[in-house]
Amino acid sequence: MSTKCIPWVVAIDHPAFDGHFPGQPILPGVVLLSAALEAAAAHGGAAWLGGPVQLSSAKFLAPLPPGAHCEIHLNDSDAAAPAPRRLRFEIRHGEVIAASGVLERVQA
Repeated sequence: MSTKCIPWVVAIDHPAFDGHFPGQPILPGVVLLSAALEAAAAHGGAAWLGGPVQLSSAKFLAPLPPGAHCEIHLNDSDAAAPAPRRLRFEIRHGEVIAASGVLERVQA
């Protein structure tokens, strides 16, 4: 198994915060999933962006505020493969897991 940790900072002025929610902004889950997919592409290569990807599971466990310093942890079960087909991800803000799930590349 291979593990990769990629730092990620939530932009203070990210447009997804507009209206989500006034007075107490939190990052929508779709932005977290996008960050996980981008991290998968950085870890596993262009195959993660060039074809269909399935979200096998996702859990949103804690909100992320503007400016949060996070780490995206990726674990694959086939470290020998040039581009893993399945990645587990966790997005952590300090000791808190904000989101977790499994991404899988789909055979076309």
